[in-house]
Amino acid sequence: MLRCSIESDFTSGEKAAASLKEMLVEHIMIHGGVIRRLWPADLSAFRDHLLRLDAQSRFDRFAMAVNENFLMRYAERCFGFDDLICGYYVDGVLRGAGELRAVGNNIIGGSAEAAFSVEKEWRRRGVGTELMSRIVRAARNRRADALYMSCLASNAAMQALAKKFSADLRFETDDTTGKLVARQPSAASVWSEFADDATSFATAMLDLQTRVYSMQRRV
Repeated sequence: MLRCSIESDFTSGEKAAASLKEMLVEHIMIHGGVIRRLWPADLSAFRDHLLRLDAQSRFDRFAMAVNENFLMRYAERCFGFDDLICGYYVDGVLRGAGELRAVGNNIIGGSAEAAFSVEKEWRRRGVGTELMSRIVRAARNRRADALYMSCLASNAAMQALAKKFSADLRFETDDTTGKLVARQPSAASVWSEFADDATSFATAMLDLQTRVYSMQRRV
């Protein structure tokens, strides 16, 4: 009897979590997926996403050939205090990510670096545009004076993505680093990021709760 009661509680909890999660994320659904900020609890999902990238996608992302050991070590360093990552989840699996981190010691009022990765099967769906809009907004809200992106001259998709935004993309002399000058923050952009972060955190906690329920049910 006790076992039946516990399983019933898990089912009820899962249903409640799923219902709340649906309400939280319905405004940011994209082609069956969800865009939200990533938190330390998402580290394994972010690592697995990077590992699924094919060789060309890895080269486009890091501007060099990288192996699995590099990607695993990199993922472990990506959730620091000044780091911000937005991700694209489809059915609980991370399929794309946009990253923002400081160039130097402090992201506030300084320069920032942005990077993007979307798995091949989920491209050309507007995912990159959504991720980039959030990264540019975050850089602007932190009063970053410049936003640098690794954008190889041969990476036409990344260049086209950057040109969708009102800020200007200029290439440095080596033709591999784009400089996107961020606009000044507005009250609306600051509030928009705050609301997205609150929703994303709640969704991440619900995802974690669901995983814990699933693990306990298997025990």
